[in-house]
Amino acid sequence: MHNNHSSQPTEPQATTPHRPKFGIGIDFGTSNSAAAVFDGKRVTLIQLDKHNAIMPSANYINRDFTSTIGQQAIDDYISDNQGRKVELSAELLGEARTSAGGAEGPADESETSKVFGQAFNDIGLPGRLFRGTKRLLGNSSSDRTVIFSRPFRLVALVTPILVGIRKALGAAVGSAQHACIGHPVNFEGLEQGRNNIALERLSESYRHAGITEQSFCPEPTAATISYLHNHPGSHDELVLTVDFGGGTLDFSILRRVSQAFHVEATHGIALGGDKIDQTIFAELVFPELGKGERWTRVVDGSEVDTLFPFSDFEELLINWPISYMLNQNKYTAAVMQRMSQSDEGAIKFKRLYDLIKQNYSYQVFEAIKTFKAELSSFDSAVLDIPEIDIEVRLERWEFEVMISDLLFQLEQAIGVVLDKAGLQAEDIDLVLRTGGSSLIPAVKDILDNQFPGKVVEHDPFTSVAAGLAIADYYQYGDGGALAPR
Repeated sequence: MHNNHSSQPTEPQATTPHRPKFGIGIDFGTSNSAAAVFDGKRVTLIQLDKHNAIMPSANYINRDFTSTIGQQAIDDYISDNQGRKVELSAELLGEARTSAGGAEGPADESETSKVFGQAFNDIGLPGRLFRGTKRLLGNSSSDRTVIFSRPFRLVALVTPILVGIRKALGAAVGSAQHACIGHPVNFEGLEQGRNNIALERLSESYRHAGITEQSFCPEPTAATISYLHNHPGSHDELVLTVDFGGGTLDFSILRRVSQAFHVEATHGIALGGDKIDQTIFAELVFPELGKGERWTRVVDGSEVDTLFPFSDFEELLINWPISYMLNQNKYTAAVMQRMSQSDEGAIKFKRLYDLIKQNYSYQVFEAIKTFKAELSSFDSAVLDIPEIDIEVRLERWEFEVMISDLLFQLEQAIGVVLDKAGLQAEDIDLVLRTGGSSLIPAVKDILDNQFPGKVVEHDPFTSVAAGLAIADYYQYGDGGALAPR
């Protein structure tokens, strides 16, 4: 795909010399992944996860270094960690030799002492769950992570997910060595050159998975391609696509001229549905778990009354893949002490205790996603988390106030992509709204207000994969003619 702006990553060139009989598109997302095949007439979504075309982008590695992916990875993580006590031990960093000699020189004997690091090695950890790995791709300092004393490169954590996708594709079409690969406009991170670093890693991961013939396309551009293919026309128009996914918010402005198109501008920021889910957790669930409650205890013979140190728990609670770390004495002892007090606040800490002991953070986030979807359809909804006995009703307008800062970032980003293209809102002929978070009514309202009568919803969860498959079939290059070359 072609873009005139220098902020666009340098994409590896397509390596397929001729048009394949079918096009393959792979949308490896922060939260979920999808894949599609296009035969020149029809787009078919590939079943990636049991009975679902949408698969969680998750990889679970156990102590035998075998891995599971998708929903199975999450299920394995939950079953292995429910009720598990976390036991941290000092991590051995090495051995140091100390001489037993005197002033006249070293003696024959020396003794070895073990050098231990900070106590953070979870000796009973049955496996590691990796979710949202895409977020790390642009960070050069996160090239390796140690899993059960063995260093793994970041690409080795991504590759099993892509292997699973390629196997599903192979079962559907017989061979899957080529694909058009989607990517965000800007990968997450502050590092200069992060887009090129991320694309190199992504390309390597796909090669290891057996997809050696690669082309690349920004995700919002792919979403636009799928729409333009479904709605052919010869009239000239400017199309703005807003792709609001789980990890990023991406924009693309394409100009369709007769049977061809070219990209006027792209833009992307690290704002997605995951951030909205964490905001709901913090605003609605934290107070039900004891945030803001006071804590009375005896210290050195004197009674001390302070706020309970809930901030110590917050980061681990809203990042569910690591929330099992709360099941340590340094966290649970304080919760047990506080829940033993005979007041109404003790009920909240019993919930927090149950959440920690049974590792219910994932279930909380699943309930939040259901709740968020209901708020998109109704004026109010109930956040229902039976595992920890929480029911909170919220009006849609209250939710919109809660995420007002995030909505403001959306409005600002629209202005940025229009400025990049040298356009005004009235110059845009059509606005495509895609990605799961684009279903939020407040997001719809912002777009409808800025572009009245021009906004169309376009396959929120599958538009990118479909567009990538179409792009692969036609081998779109610079300028992207909407016809076989």
